[in-house]
Amino acid sequence: MSDDRKYALLGRPRRVWAVGAIHGEATRLAALHDDVCKRFYPGDRLVYLGNMIGRGTAVRDTMEELLSFRRQILALRGVVVTDITYLRGGQEEMWHKLLQLQFAPDPAAVLQWMIGQGLDTTLAAYGGNAQHGLAAARDGAVTLARWTGELRAALRAAPGHDNLLSAVRRCAYTSASDGSPTDLLFVNAGLDPAKPLHMQADIFWWGGSSFTRIAEPYNGFRRVVRGYDPTHGPGPTVTDFTASLDGGAGFGGRLICACFAPDGQLLELVEA
Repeated sequence: MSDDRKYALLGRPRRVWAVGAIHGEATRLAALHDDVCKRFYPGDRLVYLGNMIGRGTAVRDTMEELLSFRRQILALRGVVVTDITYLRGGQEEMWHKLLQLQFAPDPAAVLQWMIGQGLDTTLAAYGGNAQHGLAAARDGAVTLARWTGELRAALRAAPGHDNLLSAVRRCAYTSASDGSPTDLLFVNAGLDPAKPLHMQADIFWWGGSSFTRIAEPYNGFRRVVRGYDPTHGPGPTVTDFTASLDGGAGFGGRLICACFAPDGQLLELVEA
């Protein structure tokens, strides 16, 4: 489980700040950052729990805010690059698949489904148009590849955006010096408690319904924390073994951030 291409190992932090689904709510994110920055210290970790893009109408501003706050935090003495982690959510996964849409068996149907899931705002943020994409899909793989190439070029033209979205991890967890997991596990939307961590794959972002079945410590973790609730239940919610930090950002609700002690204890909740 030490494959850092998939998982982010957080070590034994002083505290962990975890940000729920943002969904392109740049103004709320900036307000939350203003609050957190006053209390973020060297030794802390910051984890964004996926679904940073999509839904909201300020996707590019959200990306700029993420990058700006990253620079601000890294300017603190004693803070290093690995103290900040971004998780892959359903929105980031769809964007990744969108850029390879020409390889899909039925690209028009796939694109239509993605639009229904809120990816249209991310598409528009990088100069894309759903109707143009559907027309390209009908025209064939060559035209579609040209269309996705334009999106990829627009993403790369925005400094730092491509790098950030390429750095997302499947999950993050606190860990001992040998890399073995300890108390806190962070995921985007779901986790199947019947499967080990290395078999979760896309359950992390598409398996939200299984999260509520966690009724005991999972795989040695005292608490599993997620940032997105696909059922849009009342949030945030905290149980003995889980925490769901979705406050409804992108759906007319709030953006939630929680601070945890390394043993899994919830220290505070911040909302914007």
